[in-house]
Parts: sequence; structure tokens; C-alpha cells
Amino acid sequence: MKKLFLLFAVATMSLSIYSCRETTEEKTEDAIESAGEDVENAAEEAGNEIEEVGNEIEAGAEEVEQEMEEEVNEDENI
Repeated sequence: MKKLFLLFAVATMSLSIYSCRETTEEKTEDAIESAGEDVENAAEEAGNEIEEVGNEIEAGAEEVEQEMEEEVNEDENI
């Protein structure tokens, strides 16, 4: 009877450890996927920010170019 009880206890513990391992693996996979999505989203946002800054720099450069042309035109008219 003792052997049967010990066998049942060992079998139960083995199953519980196996179940925990599967749950841990699933949680790890989910965490890795989530981290990958977060990195992807952050990279996309960074790309959008860089594009916006590039557009602002381009607009600023065009303004400076127009101001310089106006200054040159004013100097030529004097």
C-alpha cells in the first residue's frame, strides 16, 4: 500500500512539473512575441519621428533659401 501511495505521489508530482513547464514555455513565447512587437512598434515610431524631423529641416532650409534670395534681390535693387 505504501508503494502504491508513493507511486501515485510521484506520478502526480511529475504531471504537475510537466504542466508547469508547458505553461512557462507558453508564457515565455508570449513574452518574446510581445517584446518583438514592442520593438517593431518603437522602430516604426522612431522612423516616423525621423521623417517628421527631416521634413521640418527641409522646410527650414527652404525658408532660409527664400530669405537669402530676398536679401540678394534687395541688395541688387539698391
